[in-house]
Amino acid sequence: MKILLSGGTGFLGQAITKLLTSEKHEVFILTRNPDQPKAANQVHYVEWLTENAAPEEKLPSIDAVINLAGESINNGRWSDEQKRKIYDSRMNATDEILRIIQQLESPPSVLVNASAVGYYPTSETKIYTEQSIEQGEGFLSQTVVDWEKKAMLAEDHGVRVACARFGIILGKEDGALPNMALPYKLMAGGTVGSGRQWLSWIHHEDAARAVLFAIEKSIEGPFNVTAPNPMRMKEFGETLAKVLNRPHWIPAPGFALKLALGDKSALVLEGQKVLPNVLKNKGFTFLYPALNEALREIYS
Repeated sequence: MKILLSGGTGFLGQAITKLLTSEKHEVFILTRNPDQPKAANQVHYVEWLTENAAPEEKLPSIDAVINLAGESINNGRWSDEQKRKIYDSRMNATDEILRIIQQLESPPSVLVNASAVGYYPTSETKIYTEQSIEQGEGFLSQTVVDWEKKAMLAEDHGVRVACARFGIILGKEDGALPNMALPYKLMAGGTVGSGRQWLSWIHHEDAARAVLFAIEKSIEGPFNVTAPNPMRMKEFGETLAKVLNRPHWIPAPGFALKLALGDKSALVLEGQKVLPNVLKNKGFTFLYPALNEALREIYS
């Protein structure tokens, strides 16, 4: 397949590119900086979101589109300006994806658009699946809800749309895990907040595989990209400490994190128990269904 990928130079984008090329697919990465060394012979960089860029003129017939583009939620404190960047970058990139799809001679069969489990309300007691209709409140939830609505407009052009509601994607060098592991490496790790908040996580390899699975297995609508065994934050920290061979003893009180991180503290102080029912019902096999084995692979 020929697959168009935005956000391909980011953390998850690199994992997806590695997977796609290993499966002999041809990848066209949309980027503001097309002059980059190729990751593989099947990788092509196409300029977009710059003045006079017309990526549709440089693309062949595309079979599938993966849209991951957007300012990382892990970058910096969530000031009003940073929130605008997070929101606007997703809306603007998806607008451009829709424009490109419309301009292509023949539309792709599918768009897999990134989303997040932040779509759901936070809760210590409820379990959320793709059948759950509740929507969360606050900045992150509204961003995700609006992002999915915009992506679904691709259906107007005859494109199947699947919205990947990612949990916390675990990897050694990027994403949330390095910041979570740092206190333990400094011998100062412990329970974050109450410790009862849920953390719906997934190993980065499984996250990449789930995206390709959605393309190949005709998944449509929202699908949760989380491991089948979410954990409460206290258990997550204890498991991380054990894998790193560090103590789990100094708690990080919620009020201190709110002072330090502002609204961004919600990423670690609040959470949802989210299950990947669509993936499981379609027959997806997780390489790392349990946290212990996922972390041991990452830190091996």
